[in-house]
Amino acid sequence: MGVQGSKIPKHTQVLMLGLDGSGKTTLLYKLKYNDSVVTVPTVGFNVEPLKTNRSSPGLTVWDIGGQKKMRPHWRHHYTDTAGLMFVVDSWDQKRLDEARKELHRLMRYESLKGVPLVVLANKQDLQGALSPEALCLKLDLRTVCEGRPWFIQPCSATTGFGLEEGFRRIIYLMKTPLKQTQEDIKMKIRSQGFSLTALKKILLC
Repeated sequence: MGVQGSKIPKHTQVLMLGLDGSGKTTLLYKLKYNDSVVTVPTVGFNVEPLKTNRSSPGLTVWDIGGQKKMRPHWRHHYTDTAGLMFVVDSWDQKRLDEARKELHRLMRYESLKGVPLVVLANKQDLQGALSPEALCLKLDLRTVCEGRPWFIQPCSATTGFGLEEGFRRIIYLMKTPLKQTQEDIKMKIRSQGFSLTALKKILLC
């Protein structure tokens, strides 16, 4: 079970999942080293500590391989997970249905009930990438995230755009009661230019 809304330990485990090719490892090392690292498909996992400010817990990020043969092993890492990051390739629309199915399967696990989720809408630097607004609807986030704090963050593992914001958001969600996060997220989405109609579809305002 997550620790959202309760006292956060000094170091917390965040699980970063997503399909192979979504950019998880590139994203992680861009954030940690501020450099573009050439990566190969992750067979197994990468574990990296990330420093935060003094008022927030340090993060231990587990980047687990996203190939089909690896996905059944995701569940072995759910225990003691305080936050989830699900990385989506915003440009590759052919695999969005596959990403949606894996995310929905992930959200059904009892051991992850209530654990905060940040969806990282990666590859926003590519022409033709879907907006966070469109991804919310494609992934049916309103339905799958019912009863848990969540947010979708546009980002680019190549340029670094949105990465720090995404990780600051998961820390915020872990520390803040659900009702407050819902109000804050509505305001944040409005500030990003989502239409009122789309906002109602996403969050049932």
